[in-house]
Amino acid sequence: MPEKRTKRRLAAILAADVAGYSRLMERDEAGTLAALKSRRTKILQPVVGQFHGRIVKLMGDGVLVEFGSAVNAVACAVELQSAMEAANADVPQDQRIVFRIGINLGDIMVEGGDLFGDGVNIAARLETMAEPGSVNISGSVQSQVKGKLPLQFEDLGEQNLKNIAEPVRVYRVSAGRRAAAKDAPREPERTSRPAIAVLPFANLNPDPEQQYLSDGITEDIITELARHRDFLVMARNASFQYREKTVDVKRVGRELGVEYLVEGSLRKAGKRLRITAQLVEVATGAHLWAERYDRDVQDVFTIQDDVTQTIAATLVGQLGRRVAEKTRRKPTESWAAYDYYLQGREYALFRYEPATAKPLLQRALELDPTFASAHAVLSFVLVLLFFDDLMEETLKAALSEAETALSLDENEPWSHLAMGFACTFLRRFELAGIHHAKSVTLNPNDAQAAFVHAHWLTRVGRTEEALREFDRALRLDPFMPNIYWEGRAIAFLQARRHQEVIESTNRMNKLGAVNHCYLAAAYAHLGKLEEARSHAAEARRLLPNYTERWVRLGEPFQNLADTEHFIEGLRKAGLQE
Repeated sequence: MPEKRTKRRLAAILAADVAGYSRLMERDEAGTLAALKSRRTKILQPVVGQFHGRIVKLMGDGVLVEFGSAVNAVACAVELQSAMEAANADVPQDQRIVFRIGINLGDIMVEGGDLFGDGVNIAARLETMAEPGSVNISGSVQSQVKGKLPLQFEDLGEQNLKNIAEPVRVYRVSAGRRAAAKDAPREPERTSRPAIAVLPFANLNPDPEQQYLSDGITEDIITELARHRDFLVMARNASFQYREKTVDVKRVGRELGVEYLVEGSLRKAGKRLRITAQLVEVATGAHLWAERYDRDVQDVFTIQDDVTQTIAATLVGQLGRRVAEKTRRKPTESWAAYDYYLQGREYALFRYEPATAKPLLQRALELDPTFASAHAVLSFVLVLLFFDDLMEETLKAALSEAETALSLDENEPWSHLAMGFACTFLRRFELAGIHHAKSVTLNPNDAQAAFVHAHWLTRVGRTEEALREFDRALRLDPFMPNIYWEGRAIAFLQARRHQEVIESTNRMNKLGAVNHCYLAAAYAHLGKLEEARSHAAEARRLLPNYTERWVRLGEPFQNLADTEHFIEGLRKAGLQE
């Protein structure tokens, strides 16, 4: 039997522990454990999640974290130390939980969920030689990060590390930048991504014990928003400094360097829980969106999950639309790749105008050919255009764009969504399902990913699952565009639920040729031939060359009987070759 090969990969490893942990435990064992657990839950886990890290294991006072990017690892370490510093501000010096951190980029071995090898060992050695509150990095990390983060690095020279054969050059991430900031406040640096801060939701209950729920909802929204790479989300410690303070929107926006703020409150009355949330634009003070959620108090944690996912997903949609609107008002000379991408995505996903979206996305890629998300959305657009022209070259181009997106960033949810969507129309249903599952796993709160996954479930005949996924998409984004109702209509047609095909399609505010075809087939199967023929005539007027061949090529049902059922309805309605 062949020997099982050990998996290896290149990764950035962050190792951290608590400086003076033994002394702290000796002084107050219960208090130290409680404080450490609190810091792990409230600071460590959210910050690691924000920078796309994976906590490999917790070891007493230590933690081992894996990153796919050295830049993310260092940014996470700096944010982590900053958050710990803020959390310690009101804690006596001899009771403070202070981390020391080491980061290395190297080859690691993977067994089960654990990591081994010199790549890990060097990170651990850098941690032990780090000063309390500081971050040490290896030369391999410094070469990757230099110039990409606004940090300074102090060269500590080559160091002989225990059980490491060759000397390792070590750098300390300079704390001078943070210290200078205390003495001379300055405007935070702006990024190309819109920045948002979620302020602590106000606890309006007389019982202060309910504060945990409002804090939990705030933290969960921060974590969920941080999954979306299109936005820069302020970490928890930055937002929570404004707890129980009167907020001046413009001042907070200036201090945090954000364009948008989220505010909210929580109130419990008897067995009812009311949660409010609103999105505010810093520059104008305008309330762009507000919503109220009323729930029965049965399972607090279920409520927390439900509301936070809904709020986070809705905010993503509202922010995306708002940024696209602002982008369109910019003078041409200030546009960059990201601006074109946002506009293209707006036309593709929310306005359902693929012909308008295509040149915008192509322009984005001319400016930045390595923009994975732009390749992914362009692939999605090309599939929509294939449905209009049925040209094989269009579908091949869509597949090529999806493959490029995956090669550039296989951890981008939309790269997998695009591949799944293209493979569905190529009738590679099994492969499509794998990529849709990956997309949903990478970002379970993306309403568009849920919708496209539901579309695939429809095409492979898993109707009830598809309808549940459509429902989930609508919960994630109550403002889903027309295509949502079209997707449901296809599912109902596949399930032979013809009256619901009509009801769903009639929810659309604008019908295309294919929508009239769905209505024609549904009315025909219900025996309402006058209505069926009327919609068939309108479909032929809008798209004169719509034929059975169009249906067979453009409607990728895995089960041939579903295709034949559609065609049978069209024949009854008078729409023939």
